[in-house]
Amino acid sequence: MSNQVSPVSHDAKSPSADIVRILLAILLPPVGVFLQVGFGMHFWLNILLTILGYVPGIIHAVWVIVRK
Repeated sequence: MSNQVSPVSHDAKSPSADIVRILLAILLPPVGVFLQVGFGMHFWLNILLTILGYVPGIIHAVWVIVRK
């Protein structure tokens, strides 16, 4: 009988994944939004907000990530 430990699965909704997304949202807001929702309305809105002002893009990206 062997004692095998199954590898820990890293769920995309785990807190560590959220931290990575938030860090990416601070550096490149559209990337953080894309990782959360894909190429949807929020992604394109975030690109527009980031072009118009970097800070609104960051705020929107963090909001999209934490609202789940």
